[in-house]
This record gives sequence, C-alpha cells and structure tokens, in this order.
Amino acid sequence: MTRLLTPLLFLLCVAVTIPTLQAASVEELRKSAGQGDSTSQFKLAQRYEAGEGVERDPAKAAEWYRKAAGQGHTRSQTNLGNLYRSGQGVSQDFGEALTWYRKAAAQGDTKAQINIAMMYARGMGVEKDTTEGLNWLRRAADAGDTQAMVHLGTLYRAGKGVKKDYARSTQWFRTAAEKGDTIAQQNLGLSYFTGKGIKQDYTQSVKWHRKAADKGYPPAEYSMALRYAKGKGVRQDNAEAANWYRKAARHGHPDAQNNLGLMYRNGKGVNQDYGEALDWFHKAAQRGHPQAQYNLGNMYLKGLGTKQDPEEAGKWFSKAAKAGHKGATKALKSLQGG
Repeated sequence: MTRLLTPLLFLLCVAVTIPTLQAASVEELRKSAGQGDSTSQFKLAQRYEAGEGVERDPAKAAEWYRKAAGQGHTRSQTNLGNLYRSGQGVSQDFGEALTWYRKAAAQGDTKAQINIAMMYARGMGVEKDTTEGLNWLRRAADAGDTQAMVHLGTLYRAGKGVKKDYARSTQWFRTAAEKGDTIAQQNLGLSYFTGKGIKQDYTQSVKWHRKAADKGYPPAEYSMALRYAKGKGVRQDNAEAANWYRKAARHGHPDAQNNLGLMYRNGKGVNQDYGEALDWFHKAAQRGHPQAQYNLGNMYLKGLGTKQDPEEAGKWFSKAAKAGHKGATKALKSLQGG
C-alpha cells in the first residue's frame, strides 16, 4: 500500500526550537534573563517548557517567553502564541495566540506564518477562511520553508481548499525534497511510483525513498522494503526486503511489523521462526493493526510460537473483527461454533 505522508495539516502548531539547550547553566540564564537579555529569556523559557535542567513549568515558560516577546524576540513570540493556542501555562486564548503569531510573522517567521494558516483553516480566533489560510501557507513556502511546501503539496494532491493538481503537488514536493526535507523526499518517491503529476519511474522512486530511509524515516524504510519485496526499481530481494521491514518495524511502523512477522512465519527472506513472527505480530496488533491482530489470532489458534490458546485467539480475532476484518469475523464465528 502506498500512502501520501505528511504531518496532519493545520492540526499541528509549529513550535520554534533550537537544537540543544545546553549552552548555559540555568543559573547563568536566570541572571542574564533577569538583566533583560531577550535571548537568555527565550532559552530559559525553553528550559521551563521542556523541563530541561528544571522542573517543567509551562506558566514560567510563558512568563519568560512574554518578556522576550515584548522585546520583539521573534521565536519567543511564536512559542508564546503556541502556549495560548494550547492553553499551557496560560488560559487558552486563540485571539491572543493569533496576535503573537502575527507579530512574529511580520518579522518573517515562517513557523508563525504556518500557524496563522492553521488558525484560518480551522477558524480558531478568526472566521474560518481557507483562502486566507492558503495565502499564509504560500507566504511561508515562498520564503523557503519546506514544511509549508510539504503542506501545499499535500493540499494540491488531495484537492483540499484548492483544485486538485498532481503536477503542482509534485513540484512542491520536489522543491522541498531537493532542500533535504525527509517527508518531501518520501512523498516525491510516492509520486514517481504512482506516476501522478509526473512520469512514472520506479528507479527515481527508489532514489528518493532511499534518501529519506537513510535518515531513519520509518515510512520511507517501509517503502524501500516494499520495493525490494516486489522488485520495483530494484532487483527483487526478499532478504533485503526483510532488512528494511526490520528497520521500519524497530521504529514502530505497524505495517512493517506485520509484514516482518509474515516473513518470519513463512521463512521468506529470513529463517522461519514462529517466535519472532509472534513477537512482531503482537507489536503491530497492540498498535491496532487489524491484519496483525488476525495473524496473531491464528498463531494462538494453531499454537505457532506459543502454546495453543483458543481463548487468546478469540480475543485477537474479536479486535480485528471490530475493525472490519472479514477473515477475523469468519474465524471468530467458527471458533464460537457459529
């Protein structure tokens, strides 16, 4: 299965962070922040928001963000807006969140611009206005923000708020992918695989999936496994498919966990090992994966990798059946003598 992957557009509020919070001690930051240094105020606020070196305290984070934001510190303005939007450390206030986002956006902060787009798209603190939301998103994308580019690519692919346009979608993904954005690289790979908005090219698909997969991005690792399993853009190789499934599975990808379980159960690309199969099916099943729940039920029913346990089998068949899995529904009825 190939899916377009992106963070959920307009459900995510973008925070501005720095790579690490280790430069100065809390005491040093408090001293310089108390003397009015906005950068120190910002860093101290981050410490309190993250609980780095201090007890986590969103209220104190908001206090220090506000001091820095009042001095025009752009990143503090964006993060203070986030606290007002989420109601952490302050009373939730969409209007106040929007006020601080606008201040940061006016200084060119693209994360604030993306957040304003989200506010308009969802009608938070303003009347819902998809067009205005898109305008803010384009502003951030035109300024080089790859996250905004990925959002736009997703919107054009889905036709949400804009006319569906696969070619324009792919172009946004390409621009972001060439700048090194991992999600864009994965999505560009999917565009090449499906041939939507661009000429189908399995080799190019693998090229972009690999770039994202080499960074440890689970959906891309899963895509690489699928390419090797089917021989699309690469020589078919079950062992290599299993290697990529394993990487994605270890990163918590439920489809990969289920497929790796199947490979162990069937001895495909790996030595047959019912215990390993059971373990991977269980991991995916616990994440709510219906096919894995069904597979796990069968393992318990047949006593593969574990003792035979019809009751446990029924438990997992029931979970899968509730999710609409037809095979599980049939197996459950048979188990119950129906």
